[in-house]
Amino acid sequence: MNRKAIPDSEMIINSDGSIFHLHLLPEHLADNIIVCGDPGRVNMIASYFDEQLYEVSSREFHTIGGMRHGKRIMALSHGIGGDNIDIVMTELDALANVDFATRMPRDEHRTLNIVRIGTSGGLQPYVPVGTPVIASKALGFDGVLNYYALRNAVCDLDFERAFCDFVKWNPLFAKPYVVEADPWLVQKIGRDDMVRGYTISAVGFYGPQGREVRAQLAEPELNHRIEAFEYAGGHITNYEMESAALQGLGKILGHRCMTVCSIIANRVATEANPNYKTAVNDLVANVIERLLED
Repeated sequence: MNRKAIPDSEMIINSDGSIFHLHLLPEHLADNIIVCGDPGRVNMIASYFDEQLYEVSSREFHTIGGMRHGKRIMALSHGIGGDNIDIVMTELDALANVDFATRMPRDEHRTLNIVRIGTSGGLQPYVPVGTPVIASKALGFDGVLNYYALRNAVCDLDFERAFCDFVKWNPLFAKPYVVEADPWLVQKIGRDDMVRGYTISAVGFYGPQGREVRAQLAEPELNHRIEAFEYAGGHITNYEMESAALQGLGKILGHRCMTVCSIIANRVATEANPNYKTAVNDLVANVIERLLED
């Protein structure tokens, strides 16, 4: 990591002392953070807090900080897509590890525990609607991590090669990257009620996930090849849009990150459950309790 003052143009601090996009102050930061895509879901997550200490909203970034079992915790929405994760992870890390007065990285590193709770589409018959799936390995189709120097150091390069060879990866697409979830967090959060799987983080919802509405797909058979791919005894279990960037930037920046998604549609069975909120509520309650356990 760079040990020099960060220029104003590279890390913008608002006039009130908050970080540019999130509008959070360093004192707002908690070590335990639940992130989600939907700004409206932040209120539901925070309903499990014993006390709410502050609330900040800026664009799609909605944050509520509070207390649960005597410990500080935050709920934060990141919006949709890996590009937003690039913003959220960089700014959370700056709040933790940059002195805003001197603009210098701090001497002592602060590690954050960040769990993304999301919704997802299943790709295997053993992940039916309602199943919570941990992204034990996340495959980024978004290309975000390819812009960072430590990309290869934190990625599973053998997995990447095997995947690209098997599915006959189109060179016009961004090169996939594969990042493991933090094993300590997976051990802490995961139980036998959660499936461990390989999760794809797509760069869009429609064409990039193989959905054809009116625009024709460039690779209409890609999903069938993805479903058939196997690596180290595991298969691609589900699609979403953020876990790979979260886990990859977490490793580069020195934070513990993982994603667990509730399956709300199964692409193989062509089934979907639009009334998925009960399953997501149960998942949120379980994750918060397990994250804060001693």
